[in-house]
Amino acid sequence: MNGLYALKPWYADRLSGVRASLARREVSPDALTAAGVVSAAGAAAALAWLPAGPAALPVAVLLAARLAFANLDGALARDTGRTTRRGAVLNELGDRAADLVVLAGFLTLAPLWLVAAAGLAATLPSWVSLAGAAAGAPRRNGGPVGKTERCLLVVVAAASGWAVPVLIVIAAGSLLTAALRLAGLWRELG
Repeated sequence: MNGLYALKPWYADRLSGVRASLARREVSPDALTAAGVVSAAGAAAALAWLPAGPAALPVAVLLAARLAFANLDGALARDTGRTTRRGAVLNELGDRAADLVVLAGFLTLAPLWLVAAAGLAATLPSWVSLAGAAAGAPRRNGGPVGKTERCLLVVVAAASGWAVPVLIVIAAGSLLTAALRLAGLWRELG
């Protein structure tokens, strides 16, 4: 059930040179978390204000940056010995904020209730994973519609203009992902 999350080790390896450069420059992991949220906001703005088709490239580039920053912040903290409990909380808050900000880009393209439903559903898989980790289980990631898949779906909407169908897939897929994570967690915690 890892979905595109299975590519994370490969992706992290591709970013190792960037990580080393950031470490040499003493860039703060928290700054990378913030940059991820800013990238998400840029993608949302492009989605909201550019026509379908031309919006696809800036949305894709900005969401790729959002995912890169999400990968780099924790890795940089670990590489440089700057992991803190506050940093872990900031990382999670930044990820949830970025998820919601991206989906806010749909507000000009779809009904508010659907954007809100997709936003709520999109946060559920992470909350399930965090609850499991708080209970002592390993963190569950990936899924049929995890963070990476949601980003890909937003790019599909930017390219095609299919905002409503994409939001429906994000909402339903995120609920399925949360349910699958919860079922696995429930079995594990016995």
